[in-house]
Amino acid sequence: MKPIAAALIAATLLAAGPAAALEPLAQEKHINDRLVSARIADRIRRECPTIDARILYAYGEARKLKRYAEQKGYSAKQIDAFLDDKAEKKRIYATAEDYLTRHGAKKGDAQSFCAIGKQAIADKNLIGSFLVAK
Repeated sequence: MKPIAAALIAATLLAAGPAAALEPLAQEKHINDRLVSARIADRIRRECPTIDARILYAYGEARKLKRYAEQKGYSAKQIDAFLDDKAEKKRIYATAEDYLTRHGAKKGDAQSFCAIGKQAIADKNLIGSFLVAK
């Protein structure tokens, strides 16, 4: 009986291993970097009259990001809970605002947002990938 119990325990631990090893979504760097970048791009496109969002591209990237999270082992319920969590949203927004401020964005100064957006587009970085000049 002991070998069967040991085998069952081992099988249970192996099955639970990947799920148990998952870090909280709030600490998953790949996901958070992309959410923050998308928020930064959204702020730029809202503030800068000469830059627009690549909406279809952003939608596709959101779907890829969800697939990435699912492939890592996060459930749809965990993903939805993370995205609906007001504290997490506030943290992501604050991180984006900090980035914008550190890069010269000033409230009420559209051109400061435009400068960040134009640089991101020119650098072809993650933030720039969500943006297009009008």
